[in-house]
Amino acid sequence: MEILHENGEKKGRFYTSDGLAEIVYSWFMEKGIIIEHTEVDPSLGGKGVGRHLVNAVVNWARTENIKVMPLCVFAKATFDRTPEYQDVLHQH
Repeated sequence: MEILHENGEKKGRFYTSDGLAEIVYSWFMEKGIIIEHTEVDPSLGGKGVGRHLVNAVVNWARTENIKVMPLCVFAKATFDRTPEYQDVLHQH
């Protein structure tokens, strides 16, 4: 399963090629995004797909020097449990 990325002027998303999972974000300031929502179809539950999506966001953020504010409950919990993601975390 491939993770794809659509990046718009105000919003964007990372999603699986089968369309069954996605993370939606919006831009804030010049170099920051807010993760608003993560959704994984129940058929993919327990397979780590949500974590793979968060990881794709983190890798992209590092490459583009973007800070991430995870407001989505799932994404925030994943950031809280993963110390190596702290370098892209927006400190507010």
